[in-house]
Amino acid sequence: MRQHVVTLNAGSSSIKFALFRVEADRPILIANGQAEGLGATPSFRARIVGGDDHSVSLAASDHATATRAIVDWIDDAFPDISVSAVGHRIVHGGVDYAAPVLLDDHIVAALQALIPLAPLHQPHNLAGVAAARTAFPGVPQVACFDTAFHRGHDFVNEAYALPRALYDRGLRRFGFHGLSYEFIARRLCELDFQCAKGRVIVAHLGNGASLCAMKNARSVASTMGFSALEGLPMGTRCGQIDPGLLLYLLEHDKMSTAELSRLLYRESGLLGLSGVSQDMRALEASDARFAQDAIDYFVHRIQMEIGALAATIEGVDALVFTGGIGEHSARVRAGVIGKLGWLGLAIDRDANEAHAQLISAPSSSASIYVLATDEEAMIAHHAIEAFGLIPAAAA
Repeated sequence: MRQHVVTLNAGSSSIKFALFRVEADRPILIANGQAEGLGATPSFRARIVGGDDHSVSLAASDHATATRAIVDWIDDAFPDISVSAVGHRIVHGGVDYAAPVLLDDHIVAALQALIPLAPLHQPHNLAGVAAARTAFPGVPQVACFDTAFHRGHDFVNEAYALPRALYDRGLRRFGFHGLSYEFIARRLCELDFQCAKGRVIVAHLGNGASLCAMKNARSVASTMGFSALEGLPMGTRCGQIDPGLLLYLLEHDKMSTAELSRLLYRESGLLGLSGVSQDMRALEASDARFAQDAIDYFVHRIQMEIGALAATIEGVDALVFTGGIGEHSARVRAGVIGKLGWLGLAIDRDANEAHAQLISAPSSSASIYVLATDEEAMIAHHAIEAFGLIPAAAA
């Protein structure tokens, strides 16, 4: 009987899932979907590859109920299969977890201790784990970390200029979106192996946004740091900010830490700058001046960070756009490349407007790609390898 793997990506109000068949040396997607609106108006939708879409309401709105709905749908849609492993996206692995691990009670407890490092993500990831361990009794559960791809950075790319004792405690730059970057690194190796082994900058642009510099298909530096706040502005997150401004808000405006957290995580970024929306599609369609300001700021910060990362890896052989905005906004891509001629980058306008896979002009010194990322496939691959269905050498 063929092996099958389920992946779960649990957020604050949703659980994305995918079902893969293990075939040869890779996972093959056969169905995916999500339970969303948890805590409000929950619903469930799923899609069978090459088949029908399914959409239903949920009777309750917690992670356990949502996971049960996913399991029941898989049982009904695919009654003849058994699940061999479940893979989970876990945002933070801290200092200790630099590779996927099989979950047990001890590791779950260790990951719970990391909740203060990712308070808006880690609790929901672990709620998904708890629900899945109940729903899939006896099935191996594999944790795959968003921080793992960035472990092993040089000290200068990992440390803050704070007392060394804080670094030794683990207060350092971690970087996130690692599963997305790892998938893109592997995909680029398939498309252009020589280029992928060179100096590559990947722009993961979406509601969460960051950049990653790679050499030899490994992470060298990232714009995100200790938390998922640092670096680029995002949908509702501020990105780079002077810590003195935060001290001012605490001392002068008497903001509480809860108020400050809400400001930085939920009220800033594209939403805060525009006063219109956190969605780039809405901003591009808006005539409001502040919407244009938000887009301009977003593009400007991406240009600045690309310049900094290019200095870190001493040039650029390839630039890759991915994520919802990176894959679908020709305007953002053209804006970013527009002021990077000094790096030798040039865009093919027609290819960019067509959302082609390769959008660099013939005169460009570096290849410019638009590639879809697939975190679920990356999680599935790790779960398969950790469970031993694929030998590590074939990974």
